[in-house]
Parts: sequence; C-alpha cells; structure tokens
Amino acid sequence: MSLFGGTTAPAFGQAPAQQPAASVEPQDIEVMQPPTDGVSALSFSPVADFLAASCWDNNVRIYGVESTGTTSPKAMYSHEAPVLDVTWSKDGTKIISGGADKAARMYDVNTGQSSQVAAHDAPIKGVRWVEQGGGILATGSWDKTLKYWDLRTPNAIATAQLQERCYSMDSVWPYVVVATAERKIQVFDLSQNPSNAIITMESPLKWQTRVVSCFQRADQPGLPPNPPGFAVGSVEGRVAIQYVKEENKSSNFSFKCHRKDPPAPAPGQTQREPHQLFCVNAISFHPIQGTFSTAGSDGTINFWDKDSKTRLKSFEAKAGPISATAFNQNGNIFAYAVSYDWHKGHQYANPPNTPNKIFLHATKDDEVKRRPKKA
Repeated sequence: MSLFGGTTAPAFGQAPAQQPAASVEPQDIEVMQPPTDGVSALSFSPVADFLAASCWDNNVRIYGVESTGTTSPKAMYSHEAPVLDVTWSKDGTKIISGGADKAARMYDVNTGQSSQVAAHDAPIKGVRWVEQGGGILATGSWDKTLKYWDLRTPNAIATAQLQERCYSMDSVWPYVVVATAERKIQVFDLSQNPSNAIITMESPLKWQTRVVSCFQRADQPGLPPNPPGFAVGSVEGRVAIQYVKEENKSSNFSFKCHRKDPPAPAPGQTQREPHQLFCVNAISFHPIQGTFSTAGSDGTINFWDKDSKTRLKSFEAKAGPISATAFNQNGNIFAYAVSYDWHKGHQYANPPNTPNKIFLHATKDDEVKRRPKKA
C-alpha cells in the first residue's frame, strides 16, 4: 500500500452520505492526479463519496469527493499486473480488485493494508461483493471459472464452471450474471445452487459482448416495479435488456446506440457510407431510479429509462473513448473515465497521446428520473 498526494484519510468511510456534489458547477469536474494508464473500472463506496479506479498501470487509486465537487487522492495499492476490475464491500470498509496477475486483492480502508484474498489460473476479469451472511466475494476469470470466497478462509468455498472466459460480470442479490467469450451469458441464483447456472444462453446481440450490468432493484411509488434482469452491451453499438424470470421475458428488447450516421452521399453517389459502430464499454444503473447509462468508444454518454424506452439525456464527454462509469450511492454524482479502451488492440495504444482522465458529472432529475410508460 502507498499513499499518494501526500495526504492520509483518517475519516475514510465516515464522510456524511448526505453531502454529495450538490454545489458542483454545471461543467464536469476533473479528478485530480488521474491514473497514468487506462482506467478499466470505477466503483463508488456504498456509504460515502469515495471513488476507486482500477487501472492498467497495475494500481488501484482511491479518491475522495468533497461536497463542493472538488476531489483529492487518498490512497493507492498495487497488483503485479494490470488491474481489470474493482468493487467495494457493502459497509465501505474494504475494496476488492482483480487483475491480470491472476489474483484478487483486498484493501482495508481502516488499516491501509492490502492483501491477496483470491487466486485463479488465469487473469481475473470480474469481482463482485455478494451480501450473503457476512458477505462473500465472487470472482470471474479467463480460466473459465466463477469462484466464491469467504475472506476468513484461504480457499474458495464454491466453484462454478463457465461456458467460456469471463468477459464481464455483475451481481444484485440473489443473482450473479456472467458474460463470457463466444457470446455466452450465464445466470446463477445464489439462494439456490451457486455452482450451477439457472440460465445459460447466447447473447441476444449478434456480436461480441463487452459489458453486462444487473438492474438495480429501485421501486418507485407510482411506477411499475423493477423485476430482476440485466443489460448487455456489445462491440457494435447495441444494448439488450433481458429479464431473469419467465413471466417478464416478454418485455425483453434491444436497441441501437453509440452509432454515428454516415455523411450524405456526395454528388453523383447513390449510396451512403456504412454507419460507424462503436463499442458499448460501460453500463451503470442508477441506485435510486433504476434508470441507466451507456458509454462507448465514441466518447458519448447516454442516460436511458428502459421502461418507457426513452433516452433521457445524451452528451459528448471530453475527447477520447469512455472506458468506465459509475454512479455514487444516491445517484447524484456520475463518474466516467476517458482513456483508451483497447477496442482496436495493442497496436493503437499510445499512452503519450491518449488521455487518462476521470470526470464527475452532477446529475439532475430530468437526466435520471424514471418516466411513466407511454400510452
């Protein structure tokens, strides 16, 4: 573990949850001392406005967000290879990350110490904290396994065999959803048998899966309930909405996003150029409203209401692909990372010319609030 920015965080995890960036100016705020390489994932503490960022420079950085919208670096800890995902425990006292070093590491915010808590035979692509008993860690790997860990013991307490390498995963109790290579998606019900998938399916999208994100169970008075399900994003600018339970599956649908129309045909031409298609790199659900964001390699961010099938807002971020996004605990801060997203391979990675920045966007009600279904 190392501190950066020359400050410690004695009140880490104890900042008042009622003081998010209400006074942030309309323009987005850039996070101080950003990572030195691409950002693979962002995750806010569930109890206070602290943001963790996992990075390709082998480090996880933690930032504090003040009520004024200003930020300050708090701590940093390292893996032995690029870090591919990061998440928090529900009580906000632990940060867990997984990386290409085949290890999951836990940072204790009270002691400032990090330690290895899980291992696979290949890079760990996904980590999620599951609220069961005292809490367990779920890790998905390129070794084609999903493992569950009780952090009080050194060995996995259960293992599930995946169809292929884990590309993305998410969890909202009691479900863990894993998207793998070859467009496979598997859903596990942890209240039944965590080692056997209750659903194994091909993605409803025709191209490679980039991200999967579970619905937040946000039920609002006067609006329909939000049954369990997940959103899938692909490399060709599409998102699919999928429900877990059979009685809701008639509401499944997919839609186009993160695409650019071609220019009008030149004089003498009869056909336009093909549409430009961009990867959907990140999908984040609002913790209160249940609406969601999509962000892509085109550098744009959209907010959506899946129930009314409405785009609530669209804006273009700073120059560069959006590689990761996250809402804070009550959804009025939206963080997004601008960095290379590897969609063109290593030959296009050029760190000196690629921005690596994190921004905070103060959300407004009309950007994230659910809308009544259209008649």
